[in-house]
Amino acid sequence: MDSKVVFLDVDGTLIDYEAKTPASAKKAIDLARANGHRVYICTGCSKAEILQRDLPDLDGMIGANGGYVEDNGKVVMHQSLTREQTKRVVDWCDERHIGFILECNSGRYVDPTFLEQGPEAYVRYRAGKGTGNTTPEEQLERIKKQYFIVDGDDRYRDDVNKISFVLRTYQDHLDSKAEFTDMVANTWGGKGELAIFGDLGPSGITKKTAIESLLKYIHADRKDTISFGDAKIDLSMFEQCAFNVAMGNGGPEIKEAADYITTDVNDDGIWNAFKYIGLI
Repeated sequence: MDSKVVFLDVDGTLIDYEAKTPASAKKAIDLARANGHRVYICTGCSKAEILQRDLPDLDGMIGANGGYVEDNGKVVMHQSLTREQTKRVVDWCDERHIGFILECNSGRYVDPTFLEQGPEAYVRYRAGKGTGNTTPEEQLERIKKQYFIVDGDDRYRDDVNKISFVLRTYQDHLDSKAEFTDMVANTWGGKGELAIFGDLGPSGITKKTAIESLLKYIHADRKDTISFGDAKIDLSMFEQCAFNVAMGNGGPEIKEAADYITTDVNDDGIWNAFKYIGLI
């Protein structure tokens, strides 16, 4: 088999909803790379969040839904929100008493409102993914350990890849989409595309555009690309890649767009697909 370039979504694809990477997925990636294939993650997470995950060795990453591209430690592309854009979103959230996360490569920054709303949102996130063994109190402690707490003008940063915020109702997402026409608005959350969080990122940035940038940089051809995803946000990745795999735990839209549907993330989904494709 010719050398392939593989792009893996992270949450619900490479790792499960308890942020654990199945041993079979790690082994599959190690073997595929040993066979000469290149493997990248392509995720909504920023680099700081990825560094907190127990992932196998990779050839690089696409983060922030396409806003950050890295190949073997070298930054290929990085586009952040401007300070003025961040300020507008922060002020909008303040007016509505909505907790938010400023996702930067240096870390994830939350304000006191997120400490009120975030724990319950994460409980719903875990429950929606079928891993509901957690409490708001446990999630609050996790947030305090993994996030930086900021307030006032310290929230007006110029290095924000994207901003996630708690959805009180789906209308908050629709309002954000109408208000911030200079940004891309998405949602993420539970299984089956349940919207728990909204997010806003730089306009013109998608997983598709990021893959295009990376392929050009590494001089690879689209015909040699394979992508893996579990949610609607991954459809732009599918548009750019030649062969596309949906996880068994994925939503209906991603499955309809897939060339192949593998098993669930915790049922050796990555391993089984890598075997089926011939990467290992």
